[in-house]
Amino acid sequence: MIDKVAERKKRALRIRKTVSGTSVRPRLAVRRSLNHIYAQIIDDSTGKSLLQIGSNNKDIVAKTADKKKVDISRLLGEIVAEKAKEKGIEKVVFDRKGYTYHGRVKALADGARKKGLQF
Repeated sequence: MIDKVAERKKRALRIRKTVSGTSVRPRLAVRRSLNHIYAQIIDDSTGKSLLQIGSNNKDIVAKTADKKKVDISRLLGEIVAEKAKEKGIEKVVFDRKGYTYHGRVKALADGARKKGLQF
């Protein structure tokens, strides 16, 4: 029997070997759970998290009371892009953490691109 979580973690490690964030171009890491999605911008050269937001944030929960998960993910991507621009971050490296680039992960990426974040 195939363990989906173990397979995803193996993919994530394989991806992480090539994807690394710098101070000029930090890494946008996406984490997904059954009910929520989280986005974090990380500078790997210093090992610091520059920005982190999740769909369980009070502001987002208030705006997305009756929306679907994909719509919430798109909104989260837009908010991440806006907050990144406030901090002076224009370009990032996208780290999908082994998740398929489809559905909520793709919606978050599209939302971030829509608001001007480049990757």
